[in-house]
This record gives sequence, C-alpha cells and structure tokens, in this order.
Amino acid sequence: MNQTRLSKVLTEMKASGVEQLLISDPTTIFYLMERWIHPGERMLVLIIKSNGEHVLVINRLFPMPKLTNPKLVYFDDTQDGVTVLLTEIDPSKTIGIDKTWPAHFLLNLMKQGQTTDFVLSSDITDHVRALKSQEEIQLMKDVSADNDQAMGELQALIPAKLTELTMTKKLAEIYAKLDNSGFSFDPIVAYGANGADPHHMNDESVVKAGDSIILDIGGTKNGYCSDMTRTFFYQSVSDKSRDVYETVLEANKRAIAAVKPGVPFSQIDAAARDYITEKGYGEFFTHRTGHFIGIECHEAGDVSAANHQLVEPGMIFSIEPGIYLAGEVGVRIEDLVVATTTGCELLNHYPKELTIIP
Repeated sequence: MNQTRLSKVLTEMKASGVEQLLISDPTTIFYLMERWIHPGERMLVLIIKSNGEHVLVINRLFPMPKLTNPKLVYFDDTQDGVTVLLTEIDPSKTIGIDKTWPAHFLLNLMKQGQTTDFVLSSDITDHVRALKSQEEIQLMKDVSADNDQAMGELQALIPAKLTELTMTKKLAEIYAKLDNSGFSFDPIVAYGANGADPHHMNDESVVKAGDSIILDIGGTKNGYCSDMTRTFFYQSVSDKSRDVYETVLEANKRAIAAVKPGVPFSQIDAAARDYITEKGYGEFFTHRTGHFIGIECHEAGDVSAANHQLVEPGMIFSIEPGIYLAGEVGVRIEDLVVATTTGCELLNHYPKELTIIP
C-alpha cells in the first residue's frame, strides 16, 4: 500500500465526512496498492476506514501475496461476496461508494445494509489522483517525450500514402521501438472529410492532395499515458482550411495561456470556445476543450463549460480545441499541460504551426 497516497485519501475522507470508503475501480486500487488486479465480473472492493484500517475483499481466484496491509478477506464462488463484505464494515457509519461499482453489487449491499447511509464518494479518490506527485509528473513528461518522437516518425510516413489502418499498424511498431507498452487509446488517423468526425474509426482511406490529416495518438509507459493531436495538410491547403487551422491554433494557445491556479476549468474552456465562436465556427466546435489524464488516458475531470472546479498545481490535462466541417475538413490541435504554481508547463513540444506535407 502506498502510504502517502493512502494518507491523502484519509484526509479527503475526513473533510467529506465519509467514515468508510468502498473502492471498486481496479485502476484506483492499483493507484493505492501499486498492484494490478483484474477481477472480471467478480466483486473486488478495497475498504478504507477513517481510522486508517484498510481491507481488501477479493475472490480466491485472485490469490495475493501475504500482506500486512491491507488485510485480506477472501470469498469464493460459492459465497455471496456482498455478505462477506458486510462483515468488514459498520452499517451504522456512512459508507462512500465509487461510481464504477456495478449496480447489482450496490443494490445487494443496500438491501442487506438497510440502515446504512450510502453516499457517492468517487470525488475523494478522483481528487487525490488528479494532484500528481513530482514522480508522476516526471513519468508523464517521459511518456509525452516519446509521443513527440512517435508523432515525428508517423508524420514522416505521410508521403508514402499509406491507408489509415496501415498507419495505425506502423504506429504500434513505433511505440514498441520506444519501449511503450501499447496504445493509451485507439489512435485516430483521419484523412480529409474523415477528420470532420472527432471520433473517426480508421479505415482503408488513402490521403489525397488538399486533405487535412488528423493524427491523434498516445502510448503508455511505466503505467502512465500520453495523448497528443496534430493536424497536417497534404500537398496543398485551401484558404478556408487555412483559416480553420489558424483559428484552432489560436484557440489552443489562448486556452493554454488561461491555465493558472484558482481559475475554473470552465474559464479555460471559454478561452478557446469564445475565440472560435468569434471567428464564426462556434457551432462546429462540438466537444469539450480537454480531459484529465494519468494512469488512464481519460481520468475524472475535464476542461468544459460545465466544470467549475478550480485548477490546482499538479493537475495534468489536455487542451484540444477543434473545428469539424462535415464533408469537408476537420482540425484538432491537442497538447498536455501540467498546472504549476504560476501557470502551466507544456508536456508536448512537437511543432504545431501549419505544415503542408509535400
């Protein structure tokens, strides 16, 4: 168990008035225990109590080494895991539940523990995970540096006119060479009008003169994720596409400049969105400006009009405005930033000025 991270969770629990916290998300359990457990459909719960006691309730099919902490409580497939779980919690005290726990476990627990006060408490571990340590920040810098290199190698393949799917296969080879363990998400390679779909599924399309080329890529290394998007043009760029690109680039820069401690994330979103709207493309910016990232590519928290949470030093998130004109062109430019005490630091350093690939 990582005692530093556990201590932070206990502090958040005290502030929230949560006396017992049930964590079922395998990624958060890994974050605290520094050990991956993949239970499939079987119940897995890490119980953290406000007095510092912690218990892992786990199926016997996933044997663990003998640990002094957390305490291990096993059940098997002949038992109701929730009934076993109830032997380790106090139904008279508030129980915090995380948002990933399957409803059939939760409803069973609520039925058996009818006198218990249940509250949604994912924000406790979400906030702790959002505030990266210096070690985590360095890991994010390292994997992002690899992503800069991967982007350069992938860009160099564009003149070969490979299909989107072949480019994806080449990217997997690049990450393997860089000692990355794989993709942090399904990469997007989108030529021309395909780029007008923000979540385009790569296909057998081949790039044509005048096409925009969106490369949205990320790898994983030492348990942490990278994510970056660049948009290029093949052989030529129309005046309209150039205007779209320059608008997105300026929106990206304005949002990055808005990142400061104490600023609400909605204000950062507005810095990008208001500029794009001012330029006449507001209705074509169809998604939030960014998302949090770390052990998972998309962690809890985002840069959106709906998020009034304040920026804190150590938070790492993306800035990725885009404009999508159906049947014509798509442009997105994405960087990862880490919030500092005075502003933010870019984790990506790959060039983003308009580039035409000959």
